[in-house]
Amino acid sequence: MSGSNAQMDGGKQLFAQASAVAIHTGNIVNWSRLKKKCPTSPSEEVAELVKENLYHRYCSIPHPQCITEPPTTLECSIAPETETISPEEREEVKVSAKLFLCELDSSSIRDAVENACSALGLSQLDSVIIAPPPLPDGTSLSLEHLQPYWEELESLVLSKRIVAIGTSDLDKVLLEQLCQWAQVNPSSNQVNLASCCVMPPELTAFAKEYDIQLLTHSDPKELIPVLNFQEAVIAGIQDNLAYEWMTKWVLRYSVIVKSRGIIKSKGYLVHAKRIHY
Repeated sequence: MSGSNAQMDGGKQLFAQASAVAIHTGNIVNWSRLKKKCPTSPSEEVAELVKENLYHRYCSIPHPQCITEPPTTLECSIAPETETISPEEREEVKVSAKLFLCELDSSSIRDAVENACSALGLSQLDSVIIAPPPLPDGTSLSLEHLQPYWEELESLVLSKRIVAIGTSDLDKVLLEQLCQWAQVNPSSNQVNLASCCVMPPELTAFAKEYDIQLLTHSDPKELIPVLNFQEAVIAGIQDNLAYEWMTKWVLRYSVIVKSRGIIKSKGYLVHAKRIHY
């Protein structure tokens, strides 16, 4: 067996023993491997990144016999692509994130924010926009659905881990309900122009009154569907038990140079867990 195959088998064995995996793509702005693929959508981009990170990470993992206690959570990142923000440059950049929840668990919000701060070497994020988990067909998003997630975000604002918090795809009625109930109002609301070519006038008027910035986006409601994640796992490390893996959350971050308005860094953090059937 060749050395690379032996290492891949070692990585597969470690993966098979893990109950969770944490993937950090690092800065993908200058990631040449991704540019060759030219992803056509955010979903394709993150799936390709998961596959590439798993493949390159597990090709370099030693044989499990060399590790006395295999970790239950595998940390998967490619060191050269990982960049932290130095204290000297912190005031010069704005760090924004959008958090896509994949399951009904509000505690994932704190987990994601803490992981993002740790990965980037920060004490706080400038803004976080929340995308709640997809609801069953025929079920509309309501204030009741939003409340546990928003309360978690508010607690992170109060503890100064986040400066500003935002929403995604709320219409005027739901945005107004949130503002009447919340302790911390959203600073922004994203609108998907795939379903709305022009900002609704009533939403624009309400946002102006409450000083809420309206942003546009092209993200799907489910950034990486379970099947797409499992296919990326199979392509990355040829794990035949990929169907046991489910995503918990995906956080996409951008580091923007304030004075120039350019993206200095962009990356994803993806956390998944194994479901035993």
